[in-house]
Amino acid sequence: MALISFARGMPGPDLLPIAAFGDCAREALERDGATALQYGPPGGYPPLKQWVSEQHGVDAARVIVTNGSLQGFAFAARHFVQSGSRFFVEAPCYDRSLSILRKLGAEVEQVELAEDGLDVDALSGSLRAGDVVYTIPTFQNPSGRTLSLENRRRLLDLAAETGAVVFEDDPYGMLRFEGDPIPRLFELSEGSTIFLSSFSKTVAPGIRTGYLILPDELVSAIEELVLSNYVSPAIFVEAALLEFLTSGRFEPNLETVRDGQATVSPRLDRSGFGRENQPEQRGRTDASESERGGKEKIHCWSSC
Repeated sequence: MALISFARGMPGPDLLPIAAFGDCAREALERDGATALQYGPPGGYPPLKQWVSEQHGVDAARVIVTNGSLQGFAFAARHFVQSGSRFFVEAPCYDRSLSILRKLGAEVEQVELAEDGLDVDALSGSLRAGDVVYTIPTFQNPSGRTLSLENRRRLLDLAAETGAVVFEDDPYGMLRFEGDPIPRLFELSEGSTIFLSSFSKTVAPGIRTGYLILPDELVSAIEELVLSNYVSPAIFVEAALLEFLTSGRFEPNLETVRDGQATVSPRLDRSGFGRENQPEQRGRTDASESERGGKEKIHCWSSC
């Protein structure tokens, strides 16, 4: 029997669009090979930036495409740490993000999770101007909890009152396979927060492509950090990804991934794996999915 690693959120091989992405790579070269195989601007392949900007209703100049979303997090974190900002993160927090903050020497305050994710009440009275609240509000890693609509609004109100910055990480939101989606913090704030996302879960982790959406005033500072780390992004991969996104392949692939999640989730429920550490929400009927944050089934974790 093949070894199954639980160390990372790796998709099964059957969920990887191997043939389709290979076709897209060839088509990208045929369409724009001279650009795809050349050095590119620090913010990423311009047509991909434009596609991302259209999905989120923002100017493409605010989008920076990175080699995986974690790199985007590292660039933004470095900027804020150099500016003297404190970071408030969830406890438990995504381990890679927390590791980056610690290596940067950041002042980090961990906030315990409530039933539906980040405990907004615990933040009240602690935030001050310049602080950064880093959160994965939808299917939080590692707990799987999803912040309710009410608490999303409360978090944004609190940040606005104190002058803190909300940094939303959303790699899993598009993977929801049941229940009603909850608006992103970025959408609820009308684009005033920092937004981070990735194509690792929706397409494939091996393409190493994520993106940041930044306030206008931060773009030049982050692009300077990009240029201090490499000469050019992986323009060829980004061009192939754009072909995948715009050729009618992306939506069917999303459905395949969602179906894969929906198939595995009931098996985990029946096995009881990780149930002792999951929030007590399954089976509740006293609130809608949007009010209580939805089903927590993207992640499953246990203690040994």
